[in-house]
Amino acid sequence: MKKITHAVIPVAGFGTRMLPLSKSVPKELLPLGNRPAIHYVVEEAIAAGIKHIVLVGHAQKSAIENYFDINAELDNQLRHKGKDQLADSLNWLPDDVTVSMIRQGQPLGLGHAVLAARPIIGEHDFAVLLPDVVLDPFTGDMTADNLAFMLSEFAKDQHSQILVEQVADEDVHKYGIAQLNEAFSDTSDVDEADLNASFKVAGFVEKPSLADAPSRLAVVGRYVFSNKIFDYLANTKASVGGEIQLTDAIDALISEYGVNVTTMRGDSYDAGDMRSYMQAFIYFAQQQLANKE
Repeated sequence: MKKITHAVIPVAGFGTRMLPLSKSVPKELLPLGNRPAIHYVVEEAIAAGIKHIVLVGHAQKSAIENYFDINAELDNQLRHKGKDQLADSLNWLPDDVTVSMIRQGQPLGLGHAVLAARPIIGEHDFAVLLPDVVLDPFTGDMTADNLAFMLSEFAKDQHSQILVEQVADEDVHKYGIAQLNEAFSDTSDVDEADLNASFKVAGFVEKPSLADAPSRLAVVGRYVFSNKIFDYLANTKASVGGEIQLTDAIDALISEYGVNVTTMRGDSYDAGDMRSYMQAFIYFAQQQLANKE
């Protein structure tokens, strides 16, 4: 089976939903408990088997890249004071995992950000993780669930995978909503059982009204793509807001090669929305205090 070892995390956005907190601190570095949000996203990728992570950033986001570097001065000072365990905890990336950063250049949307990673990703198939979305790391098994499951499903038939979860009626208008093929239209048993399951998708409707929504399955922010997505992105013209939309390239990929959605296990948190972020911070802090981290 063809194994995916590369992932893209777009981190160039300014995080306007998180102002004024994100004015000087990148939203990805805002804490959830005692770690920044992006720490959990990278841990999720590593647990799923990713070995090379590409951060697509901006000139003002160098602090994110610095977070994954070894701070030699701090490391030496901690070890000089006999705090070797603390020093080791700061250098937590496995030796076989690489984190690279490349700049997006212009704010032309998510599709453009993913395309910006092409010089590093090369001919590899790859995953995309949106850093605003943090999956609950305290329940489930990230070596088998969600992203790991998607990578396994992709290896079987090379169908790109998009993670979705059932959302409440009042939240449908906030998300891209999956339109399933008729044979897979009833996913209620899967949702109730909290299972990862993969289905063919016919397309997506971006932020529909409840009346127009083809399902209640909303895109979560985890993707596994065939490398072919790069060709579609390169040929996608800017649309809404003058941006290159990832969904436009996904539609093209669906029409020619087929794409599946994967239902999510567990809970996710929108760390890019102030209300959801504060709820997530409390939950993560409670979990860590209970574990005495």
